[in-house]
Amino acid sequence: MRVRRTFAFVDLCGFTALTSEQGDETAVASLTGFRLAVRETCSRRGVRIAKWLGDGAMLVCVETEPIIGAVIELEHRLTGGRLALRTGLTIGDVIIFEGDDYIGHAVNLAARLCELAKGHEVLAAPELEAYAPPWVHVEHCGEREIRSLGAVELIELSLCAGADPVVDPVCRLPLPPEGVTVTRATASGGIVAFCSESCAETWDGRPTPESDRGVAGG
Repeated sequence: MRVRRTFAFVDLCGFTALTSEQGDETAVASLTGFRLAVRETCSRRGVRIAKWLGDGAMLVCVETEPIIGAVIELEHRLTGGRLALRTGLTIGDVIIFEGDDYIGHAVNLAARLCELAKGHEVLAAPELEAYAPPWVHVEHCGEREIRSLGAVELIELSLCAGADPVVDPVCRLPLPPEGVTVTRATASGGIVAFCSESCAETWDGRPTPESDRGVAGG
């Protein structure tokens, strides 16, 4: 069956070297932290982990904006760790194979973009620009030569930088005020800002009230 999906491959740069230089225990600790971050982020944003790939993962989503949000959050969340994250992101029509795998150009391109990306880079197909949340910066990179696929037009996605950011209290992303997509009123009369409805719903469902982190006003 042919379906349209958005795919992301994420990978930890330098995992093999880390294992060699600092030992298996250190490498396992880094991998455990990475997988925990992927599980938590994807679960909240409604992104499916299609498969684990050793020190990486293949992600898939029916909608596109949630998976863009997930990879940008992962990049921000994992920055400062022992290993840098790199990401390739595409959208396209593919064939579902045996119920749990995907075959098609979009999958192959996403994997190649992840291989091409340097640490902290999120490389994507130009079609993804139309789905980028307002807090994601899009930079056009021109054509890049991709192994086995030839010259491909690319964009790079990153978190928007700006003065006086508002911190989403759930995902902890620092949002430019113009990039806020959802708000909630607090008991104290302030406003809490979020990057997405999924983060706002997580806030709504918290078991106990929290301090008004990320307050945008009031």
